Amino acid sequence: MATMTKGKINVAVDNIFPLIKQFLYSDHEIFLRELISNATDATNKLKHLASIGEFDGDTENLKIEVKLDKDNKTLSVIDQGIGMTKDEVVKYINEIAFSGAEDFLEQYKDKKAEDAGIIGHFGLGFYSAFMVSDKVEIRTKSYKKDSKAVHWSCEGSPEFQLEEIDDKKDRGTEIILHISEDSKEFLEESRINELLHKYNKFNSVPIKFGTKEIIDPEWQPSEDNKDEEPKKIIVDNIINNTQPAWTKKPSELTDEDYKKFYHELYPDAFDEPLFHIHLNVDHPFHLTGILYFPKLNLNLDPTKNRIQLYQNQVFVTDNVEGIVPDFLQMLRGVIDSPDIPLNVSRSYLQADAAVKKISGYITRKVADKLQSLFNKDRKSFEEKWNDIKIIIEYGMLSDEKFYDKALKFYLFPDTEGNYYTFEELVEKIKPVQTDKDKNIVALYTSDAKAQHAYIEEAKNKGYLVLLLDSPIVAHLLQKLEMDNSELSDQKQPVKFARVDADAIDNLIKKDDAKVSKLSDDEQQKLKEIIEKNIPVEQFTVQLEPLDSDTAPFIITQPEFMRRFKEMQQTGGTMFGGNDFPGMYNLIVNTNSDWMPKILKAKKKQAEYVQQALDLAKLSQNLLKGEELTRFIKRSLELMK
Repeated sequence: MATMTKGKINVAVDNIFPLIKQFLYSDHEIFLRELISNATDATNKLKHLASIGEFDGDTENLKIEVKLDKDNKTLSVIDQGIGMTKDEVVKYINEIAFSGAEDFLEQYKDKKAEDAGIIGHFGLGFYSAFMVSDKVEIRTKSYKKDSKAVHWSCEGSPEFQLEEIDDKKDRGTEIILHISEDSKEFLEESRINELLHKYNKFNSVPIKFGTKEIIDPEWQPSEDNKDEEPKKIIVDNIINNTQPAWTKKPSELTDEDYKKFYHELYPDAFDEPLFHIHLNVDHPFHLTGILYFPKLNLNLDPTKNRIQLYQNQVFVTDNVEGIVPDFLQMLRGVIDSPDIPLNVSRSYLQADAAVKKISGYITRKVADKLQSLFNKDRKSFEEKWNDIKIIIEYGMLSDEKFYDKALKFYLFPDTEGNYYTFEELVEKIKPVQTDKDKNIVALYTSDAKAQHAYIEEAKNKGYLVLLLDSPIVAHLLQKLEMDNSELSDQKQPVKFARVDADAIDNLIKKDDAKVSKLSDDEQQKLKEIIEKNIPVEQFTVQLEPLDSDTAPFIITQPEFMRRFKEMQQTGGTMFGGNDFPGMYNLIVNTNSDWMPKILKAKKKQAEYVQQALDLAKLSQNLLKGEELTRFIKRSLELMK
């Protein structure tokens, strides 16, 4: 007859079980992942022993089974792995596993999950079962010849019972959890199904959870009865894909395979990814994965369908801050690495040398892939530009090495639909758009419709106008100007100016200064009349001798002021958070035929000034509501 051993787990913290029970309350669900990870390890160890000739049994169809028994309030995890002898149970369950759990809890017992910032809570292992159980049993039989099956049980205290049993004939381990009253959600099939799909849908060993009915693949309808019901059979319900795409070589996968896997990762994603990047490195760390560039649009929810982090095909988290560079967190996909420490705080992660190398590797791979796409099919790259430019700009602003690489494929589109690299752009505009101080001036618009009048002025001069409408492009232009501010025999400074930042002749000043048709006295008188009839708190009047066919009044906002306001709205500037006032320049074209009319007019002087101002406002989309109504009425009156 088998003898029963009773014992006490050697534990320094008497209240360890209450601590386990309360540990990271929101994360009680991880117990199932931990138990399946142990079962997976046991299964893979048996396969390894078979591969080196130390086990001669069949390892072809090994699986893990998760079983629910609502009547007896139990949840079981059963594997066909190496199993344990009585001595091994004492060693691994009573000593090693427990000390691991004890150390883990000692570190985090006074912290909530969000305070601890623990990445994945791996390491709590077998004893995580007590977070949801009143009692835990182990039934196990080792792969070793002539070994006897063993039964271990513990009711959430340092006491345990251990005995040899005769009623377990199969090799492997069965963990039986007697689910506690406050954790009865884990007796619901839907909840267990949810957890299995969350954490283990790509587990490396097949996981059976119940059975399902399918049409018999060998069934054929009879010739006599074409309408007969198909024959159905009951099969194991295997919930996981044991060979997800990232575990395969890129040469084994087609574009269709990558797209199919994208939808396997994100079943609720209706869009198709633009392209993918397959990650695979063995040294100095292990990392595999696939990253996808999604189409970026206004409906993109950054909290949904994020990059998923796995450790040996087991899901850890979809919060990859510190592991994936910030600018790439808008991407989607999966990263799998056994080398990322998972029971550590995020602040530790950010300082960890291995993690920094992983982050740097991912950045380099993304840059190399983008350069490759640009080189192989530039037209396709240009077509995707609007969907990927924000990610590239963000990367150029946050990572110096990425900035250096990206300069070769970052594109500057113009208003005609042409695209230029920075080098191509400089060469294109240098002959025409160099000012008297030898600055190469790149003109751009952020809104081709709203700034149409200014664009036309520039085009009439033969200038090229870029279309740069990204919300963070002001930061990038600032950086490009700083990096290209040198004047030498080999280089000329490059500046960027929005077309409505000033009169076109002032944006690219040439040597041939224009002469005003008005005398100095007339100009002084004109300025006084205009300032008397406009809101001077909004406009600074600036008289300029422009072409006679240029508009009488032009409203501009100085480039530096407007750009700094834009930079404040998307992340601030080095000057802190002081808001710039909403002041505009009112450029008065002294060579316009409208100016003599204003000077000579008596009764309609104010009307003429207001009309010219409203026309300028209209071109800047600043004329609205009551002001627009008055402008229309005045225009009709002036036409009579």
